[in-house]
Amino acid sequence: MNLKFAQRVQDIEISGIRKIFEAAGADSINLGLGQPDFDTPQHIKDAAIKAISEGKTGYTNNTGIPELRNAICEKFKHENRLSYTPDQLIVTAGASEALHIVMHALIDEGDLVLCPDPGFVSYAALATLAGGRPISAPLTQDLHIDVEKAKSMMDGARILMLNSPANPTGSVESKESIRALVEYADDAGVMVVSDEVYEHFIYGKRHWSAARFGENVVTINAASKTYAMTGWRLGYLAASEEIVAQCVKVHQYCQACATSISQYAALAAYTGDQRPVKMMRDEYRVRRDMFCKRLADLGFVFPVPEGAFYAFVPMKPALAQRIIEQGIIIVPGSAFGVNAPEYARFSYATSRENLNRALDRIQKVISD
Repeated sequence: MNLKFAQRVQDIEISGIRKIFEAAGADSINLGLGQPDFDTPQHIKDAAIKAISEGKTGYTNNTGIPELRNAICEKFKHENRLSYTPDQLIVTAGASEALHIVMHALIDEGDLVLCPDPGFVSYAALATLAGGRPISAPLTQDLHIDVEKAKSMMDGARILMLNSPANPTGSVESKESIRALVEYADDAGVMVVSDEVYEHFIYGKRHWSAARFGENVVTINAASKTYAMTGWRLGYLAASEEIVAQCVKVHQYCQACATSISQYAALAAYTGDQRPVKMMRDEYRVRRDMFCKRLADLGFVFPVPEGAFYAFVPMKPALAQRIIEQGIIIVPGSAFGVNAPEYARFSYATSRENLNRALDRIQKVISD
């Protein structure tokens, strides 16, 4: 049989993160996957069990259960100073689905999508799958958005992707940078898609939601990182009702609705005890400080991450490969775009013990 595949699928690659993760050996130390090593808080798990016991296992509204959408609106109001109504929200199967449906709702064939480079692996691939043309928006030397460069590239673009705190760099953008990008994009007729999934993991700076500065913004977020709920696949998008009306068409046919059990669990997450979030953030900060100090002591020079749980470290590909061969799972910078081949991403979302074991192995690699 002569198989024929869609060109848009052939034009993308399997995630470099997943390739390395799935090839890991039994004794490997995983500093590659961006997944909290904490368990989902008990009150959230209890809410899911209760939902199952009460038979809340059927389809929900396409856009999500009303109680959860109301709770997310309250979260936006109190945490982000944003006024969304439930009709301006879609609950999705993780932030990944939210990004997917936004791309398909906004992009026509050949539309330009400006993606930070280095940046999260999904942006360019999802833009391509939607028929768009991803364009690399380079970062500054200290791994922040190059505002003036991004502005100069907006002419004729359809979407500008923002991600703060950022994966893979750990950078947190300033109020001034985000405002400047959103306002310039508005004047240029460009939609801003703001991925804010790491908003609660910031160390010494402040998170600014892009939608504070314009109506040309789609806000993407999720319970995944904030509440250690990656496997629950619960995210959401917020935008104008006009945008939501188009996004829900894509959502309806590819997903129908987010899992009902996950929605009730997320309701407990957003309305319940928030102390686990602070505990995780404080622990990540301790890990960051310890890990970055030891890396610096080994001679690595890099910007200390301001948020998320990643360090993006300049490193020759040959050294990164030697570290991987010693059973330390890291992700080469080439996985995140064309502008960072001589970097590697380290995730410190693992125990202090694992971090120290990995650093001991790295020290041995360097000294050999």
